[in-house]
Amino acid sequence: MAPPTIVESLRAQVAAGFRRIVSGDPNGTPEWAQALAQGEDAGYFGPGSAAWAVHASLPTLVGGVRALLMQTLHPAALAGVVQHSRYEADPLGRLAGTTQWLTVVTFGDRAAADRECARVRGLHRRVVGSYPTAEGAASYSASDPDLLRWVHVAFTDSFLATHLVWGGPIPGGPDAYVREWAKAGELVGVVDPPRSVGELREQLAAFDPILRGDEATAQTVAFIRRAPLPVPARPAYGVLFSGAVATLPEHYRAMLGVPKVSLGVAKPVVSTLLGTLGLALGPMSPSHRNALSRIERLGGPEQMDGDTRAQAYA
Repeated sequence: MAPPTIVESLRAQVAAGFRRIVSGDPNGTPEWAQALAQGEDAGYFGPGSAAWAVHASLPTLVGGVRALLMQTLHPAALAGVVQHSRYEADPLGRLAGTTQWLTVVTFGDRAAADRECARVRGLHRRVVGSYPTAEGAASYSASDPDLLRWVHVAFTDSFLATHLVWGGPIPGGPDAYVREWAKAGELVGVVDPPRSVGELREQLAAFDPILRGDEATAQTVAFIRRAPLPVPARPAYGVLFSGAVATLPEHYRAMLGVPKVSLGVAKPVVSTLLGTLGLALGPMSPSHRNALSRIERLGGPEQMDGDTRAQAYA
């Protein structure tokens, strides 16, 4: 066998480094990702779903940053992060936890998704406290249905918005993604999550009177903007951050105190970055491949089209 070329070695190093950052695992494929090959059904979504199409694509990198920025605008959500999260001491650990939830719920079988959401609900029960308002201290709980709703709609809106700019077709269209991902919201305690883009817009707008940008918001945004990533990853992260800002509505940007970034400028730059990263990572993540392996084992190749099977077992 011929030795790897310099380009191949570099590609492998980039892919390994990226997966270590996102997964928090030294080998880039943690046990929970390997376990996606096990299970007894296709999960809540399955191949061909809108959720698989969106969450298997690299624009989720931009969507994740955008969701973090949006969540800082809700004072209770921000207080929960500041008072209970390890985001400053271990931001990559928090990223890995979020990645685990998203990936297992999307690609795991139903039992695995249920267990993962039970883990998250258990974490939420411990997140309680208070934050200052003009009328005095206000209490919060991460299990509060309204707070859970905000986190869910911010997440859904961000992943959809960035996919519509940088992603491919969504089976069933944007409404299908919102409708499908409502199940994930229900699994962590969201009551009546939006099931269409129209409902998503209505529920987002209902939060406008609550949202605010203050000193705590500014400090958290500054931390997100300059996340303590490994030095080689920082320029790429800066591009992702600019892409996230470019897709935010103006009134969110104003509260966040971030400068306007033209989508016309950000779109080709982010596209180039995601395209380059895609070449390094290959057409399918280990998690995606393991999930497809599970479904194939269960006798469900008819759930996959020919291109998907070819990618999974290439």
